[in-house]
Amino acid sequence: MRAVLTRVDSASVTIDGKVNGAIGKGFLVLLGVHTDDTEAEARKIADKICGLRIFHDEAGKMNVNPSDAGAEILIISQFTLFADCRSRRPGFTEAARPEKAIPLYEMVISLCRERGFKVETGIFGAEMKVESINDGPVTILFDTASKHGI
Repeated sequence: MRAVLTRVDSASVTIDGKVNGAIGKGFLVLLGVHTDDTEAEARKIADKICGLRIFHDEAGKMNVNPSDAGAEILIISQFTLFADCRSRRPGFTEAARPEKAIPLYEMVISLCRERGFKVETGIFGAEMKVESINDGPVTILFDTASKHGI
């Protein structure tokens, strides 16, 4: 699983001209599911999202977790995170098909909600317009297959 997490002052997703989800301070998460991913990867990503200490403490250091910061989360499905760009036209064979990806995407959402976060979403497979006001900017890449861990 891959996630691009951006700390934001606000973010929203619009589908067919209507706002589908909007948050204030928190995380915008673009989430991609790989063909080999399982529930274990969904749990790892959710744990990292919900525990990442990248909000400022009173000394100005990134040391506060999202729960203590009152963060909200907007999670957007993003199969293009697994683009194969060896040619000029990307291929997406590494991205999980919807029948596998949707349950894992929804599991990450549920796990974040279980931890008490307000979680807004897009609609899997929809054409979406995502807006955000980045804070920092602070953007972190998670990849459960990375040799550097997540």
